[in-house]
Amino acid sequence: MLTIDPALFHASSVSEETRELNQELLAVLSKAPDMWSFPAAKIRADRFKGGGPFPTEPEEKTAIEFDIDSPAGPLTLRQFQPKQGQSKGSYLHIHGGGWVLGSSRLQDARLQEIADNCQLACVSVEYRLAPESPYPAGPDDCQTAAEWLLNGTHDLPTDFLAIGGESAGSHLAALTLLRLRDKLGTCPFHAALLTAGVYDLGQTASARNWGSEKLILTSRDMQMFAARYVQGNHDLRDPDISPLYAPLHGLPPALFSVGTQDLLLDDSLLMASRWHAQNGNAQLDVTPGGCHVFQTFRHLAISQASNAKMDVFLNDVRTMTA
Repeated sequence: MLTIDPALFHASSVSEETRELNQELLAVLSKAPDMWSFPAAKIRADRFKGGGPFPTEPEEKTAIEFDIDSPAGPLTLRQFQPKQGQSKGSYLHIHGGGWVLGSSRLQDARLQEIADNCQLACVSVEYRLAPESPYPAGPDDCQTAAEWLLNGTHDLPTDFLAIGGESAGSHLAALTLLRLRDKLGTCPFHAALLTAGVYDLGQTASARNWGSEKLILTSRDMQMFAARYVQGNHDLRDPDISPLYAPLHGLPPALFSVGTQDLLLDDSLLMASRWHAQNGNAQLDVTPGGCHVFQTFRHLAISQASNAKMDVFLNDVRTMTA
């Protein structure tokens, strides 16, 4: 059964360390300039220099980048291998950033950790970003990367395949699974890691009601991200835009991870419930006080615990698949 413990949402369940981080983030981000007053290219450049709400991770020297063919031109992938032993499967990672920001090069430490802890080859997608390349460019690139992983024209193992991402990356991972299922008649991936995802671009209640408190994201931020990603006359409830409204049958085991202080909380609660109702294979990990993608603050006890649960989930599903 997929259960939700009400105690997780009580203020008393939030650790002092978590509370202190949230207060620090609020104090700093509330004084920061409005990012929407700058071009997207500048915000991206600043984030590579350590700007923005999330800590930067050191570059993994053993990671390799290469291009694959796509209908839109070369598509760059960034690959990580276990430091010891052979990979026993592959994990397709899709970075977050509201479809506007982010890069495959900004979470090297975590992807190398997954490679080492789960004996998986990790491949992260440098998909096209909005507003320069709006919908459907991002989903198309992620689908291309998934189909490349499936086609066997490489030396990566495919006996076990996982997919996942954070925030907008979780959204794109879910869309990729749905597109492959509908195209192939079955879903070829065995597991999904879906962290703090956005599944309704028209905004669920928690996103709509969050307001202006700048704990990573505000309600306005989500509106601005969506407006840059979905341009033109599109229905935000189109299942290829908001996967919460798609039929969710035939999908693999999934771990939904989210914090109670994430404005996208309802997205995970609703998506996990619908996923589980149609497949019976969703798990939900709710962390008291966790802000949006708190897992990137890797010094936090709650971050280490959440990331460890993801690693256990991947190893467990891979063992059951073997």
